[in-house]
Amino acid sequence: MTQTTRIALQARPKGEPADSDFRIEQAELGQPGEDQALLQTLFLSLDPYMRGRMSDAPSYAAPVQIGQTMVGATVSRVLESPGGQFAPGDVVLGYGGWQSHSVEPVSYLRKVDTGTAPVSTALGVLGMPGFTAYAGLLQIGKPQPGETVVVAAASGPVGSAVGQIAKLRGARAVAIAGGQAKVDYCREIGFDAAVDHRSENFRDDLAAATPDGIDVYFENVGGAVWDAVLPRLNTYARVPLCGLVSVYNATSLPEGPDRSGVLMGTILRKSLTVRGFIQTEFVADHFADFQREMSGWVSSGQMKYREDVVDGLDNTPEAFRGLLAGRNFGKLVVKVSE
Repeated sequence: MTQTTRIALQARPKGEPADSDFRIEQAELGQPGEDQALLQTLFLSLDPYMRGRMSDAPSYAAPVQIGQTMVGATVSRVLESPGGQFAPGDVVLGYGGWQSHSVEPVSYLRKVDTGTAPVSTALGVLGMPGFTAYAGLLQIGKPQPGETVVVAAASGPVGSAVGQIAKLRGARAVAIAGGQAKVDYCREIGFDAAVDHRSENFRDDLAAATPDGIDVYFENVGGAVWDAVLPRLNTYARVPLCGLVSVYNATSLPEGPDRSGVLMGTILRKSLTVRGFIQTEFVADHFADFQREMSGWVSSGQMKYREDVVDGLDNTPEAFRGLLAGRNFGKLVVKVSE
């Protein structure tokens, strides 16, 4: 029997997740069957969607139950594969969650190419975040040459890929990020302009960076950033709605007047397309194209990426809090083992 160190959900967070909402414990894993594999986790992905899985509010995916291991994508080393589908030592992408070892169905696993890029990129630019950017921008945003594409949380794994793909498609890319270091990074990787949403002059800076308005806005944040973007949207602008990280820890509706009338009126008056999406809906038709194009861009240096690596499974809850607060810089992964 293999023992795993796991982080289970102890209680449903109210606001920002606290240490008391999680439980770190040892658990025994059963022996893998013919259609399963025993895995040792190398890297764990931390992503904003996990906050929703901690809640039992209605969502697109079932909540994690109290006492269950927190979910998450993982890059792991195969220890055993009784059915022979994988060899010991193979590196695979799976969904082992917040734990040191897992037993997973082999049908859920995909072998990772260890020669193209660091294996952790299977959780970032070459994985779900990269595909989220690729599918959301190209299938919903549909940027045209010369148009202006604006993306929030632009230094993160999704936002940075959105901006670079927009440039590769001939559009003008404008970044919105939090803090001067992240703004500078966005400029370094090729954004035409970058503005700091923490600046007192954010609205004026955004207007100066988008003199011809905004044709595509890739939404990752919501809140005050969205309030500043909405008046800048052009007629027929498209808004791929990927995330709303600014409100994930909210416990009540924001104070102030009801602005839904302004929102709906703007959508009507400007013929806007606002389309929420979950990347899985595009996998069947577009994931193969993503793998081919993104791998080529990474190999050629046309797609730049940054990782924020936290060492040690026990540091996962604190790292996750930092993710929701924007303290990470790049794709956040936890290094669980060598």
